[in-house]
Amino acid sequence: MSHPVSHNVIESPATSTPPGTHAESLPLPFEQPPKPKGCRGLFFKGLQRMSSSPSLAKMGRMPSSAYRSGGKGSISCVSLSSSATAGSHSYSNSYSSQSSAGFSTTPTTAASTPGPDSQFFDPRARIRLVGNDSNGNASNAPTSIALPADLRLGLKENQLPATPEVSEETGDYFSKPMVRFKQRRKRENFDFWGELPHEIKVQILRFLRPKELVTCSAVSKSWHKLCFDGQLWTSVDTEDYYQSIPSESLVKIMTAAGPFVRDLNLRGCVQMREKWGSEGQKISDACRNLECFSLEGCRIDRSSVHYFLLRNPRLVYINVSGLSAAALNNQALKIIAQECKQLEQLNVSWCEGIDTKGLQKVVQACSKLKELRAVEVRGFDNKEFLQSLFIRNNLERLVAGQCADLYDESLEILMQGIDPEIDPLTEREFVPPRKFLHLDFSRCSSLTDKGIQYLAHHVPYLCGLQLSHCNGLTDNALTGLLETTPHLSHLDLEELDELSNTTLVNLSKSPCAPTIQHLNISYCESLGDTGMLAVLKSCPQIRSLVLDNTRISDLVLTEAAAQLRARDRSTLSQRPQMSLCLIVYDCQNVTWTGVREILSRNAEPQRGGIIALKCFYGYQDTVNEHTKRVLRGDAAAARRLERKWAEYMVANEEAGAGGANARRRRRRLREAQTVHADEEGGQRGGRRRARTGGCHVM
Repeated sequence: MSHPVSHNVIESPATSTPPGTHAESLPLPFEQPPKPKGCRGLFFKGLQRMSSSPSLAKMGRMPSSAYRSGGKGSISCVSLSSSATAGSHSYSNSYSSQSSAGFSTTPTTAASTPGPDSQFFDPRARIRLVGNDSNGNASNAPTSIALPADLRLGLKENQLPATPEVSEETGDYFSKPMVRFKQRRKRENFDFWGELPHEIKVQILRFLRPKELVTCSAVSKSWHKLCFDGQLWTSVDTEDYYQSIPSESLVKIMTAAGPFVRDLNLRGCVQMREKWGSEGQKISDACRNLECFSLEGCRIDRSSVHYFLLRNPRLVYINVSGLSAAALNNQALKIIAQECKQLEQLNVSWCEGIDTKGLQKVVQACSKLKELRAVEVRGFDNKEFLQSLFIRNNLERLVAGQCADLYDESLEILMQGIDPEIDPLTEREFVPPRKFLHLDFSRCSSLTDKGIQYLAHHVPYLCGLQLSHCNGLTDNALTGLLETTPHLSHLDLEELDELSNTTLVNLSKSPCAPTIQHLNISYCESLGDTGMLAVLKSCPQIRSLVLDNTRISDLVLTEAAAQLRARDRSTLSQRPQMSLCLIVYDCQNVTWTGVREILSRNAEPQRGGIIALKCFYGYQDTVNEHTKRVLRGDAAAARRLERKWAEYMVANEEAGAGGANARRRRRRLREAQTVHADEEGGQRGGRRRARTGGCHVM
């Protein structure tokens, strides 16, 4: 049985009003006392406590053992404010405030009240026990004071929001009722694709290839409209599917996505021949924002070409190679010169209806032109056109292969201009250097050593030079050029019969030796080991060697393996990669011994790169299988294949030799051939005994 707790109220001397004091001298009820100064005053102000209210007893809080029960009062509240002194402020307790209506306003979560022996306790304070009379005797008055109804926590309308300090006392978490959220009902016949926004659908369809988009367009009308949305066709490149796509689909794509198309490549679309006459103007009206335009190999009429050029002034790349004279002539080049001022790349190769007179207008009008491809174009002996190229000096790539009228005088004007000034110190032409990076004069049969010598000292930035099938060139043509091109990386000298090993030796000593990466000397039957060994030792960046139909031998293959081994010491990679492509077709001095040297190098444990070898067709199957095993990381299987193949080749040579024991050597050859074919994964030669599936015991 719980007894009511008597509360003792300590009346501070500072709060009692002495007799004879007028009410006017008291402070106003809502007048706040001055704030204490310093941390000590703030600390004293915070250390106040009131007795627990009856609501705490209802919540199951046990009374403190320090309180006296049984009808007797106990100290329940102690004022920690010191006695009033002169020059000091006195702070009343929680009961003396006029704004509290006689009830305590001290929070219940304050720290514990120190005992009477504490230095903050004032022994002169008068203590009145609630429940006793003035003489100290017990009375019948109630021993506890209840809180007013408007301050009780039990009333929901008077409850204050809980704070972290009193969350334990206001209620039990597990006694609160569970709140169940209303579950959403599933929508019947929910169309996920139909509810998606249009932008997300377009983004998803971007992952499909053009052929797949055309296939999906046959699903429904909505899919047909979505698949031909212009945002999906910013680039129309028909190079991969031009043989299978019908002309109706192409017309629909170009008309529906016309304003969005930036790159239009119709290379080889001969099925559009019938559509250009009826739909050509409609297609050109839709496609007005083209930047890259290619009609290579198309059968198109002249008016459609003119429509495209007139309606797309922002063209940067134009490829009309292979068009007939009925489709393209100098009038189209005149339109390009007038409308396409931003042109940078132009390809008019194999166009029979144009010549250098039309190209001269393009060169003079398009100041940003950097690449000109004019294979088999007539008129390269036109001095005015060549002088325009010299004055403009903005071309970086010139492809003028198979031009029969490209003579030595043409290269002289192209490099030096007409009547240049002569430097008296060097006795060379005083002209600014040309900006050419790549020059292609392949199959220009009219060129000689004199014309190629004009390139020396005038193309210091040259990176690629193609002179294949220029039969009139000798070693003297390249001697001065190699010394003045330090950035040369690609050199094509295919089928130059007059070249000798001197050219390769000069290349190994030239400034471009550290930068050379690709060298093609195929069908140069006078070149052999002397020049190629010097090139392999002096060119560490070499990546491709085309040496078919030359006089090289196994020494070149062995040196290539050794140089690659030395190169891999500095750069090791975890996975083997193709570091050198070596093509030695139809080289009579290359045997299986040199091929085995390459295979042995590729199967070494520590390697950063391997050699991709193209050799005699009788060895190529073994080389391909060996390379496949090396690339997938199975070096042990690659070495086993190499060993079995070497045994087969030795047995083959022994079987071909004459003398005694020929039958035995042929038998060993058949056995080695069988083992090699089994290791390589091919068919066994000759008869073999069938293998049974029984166990070893039976």
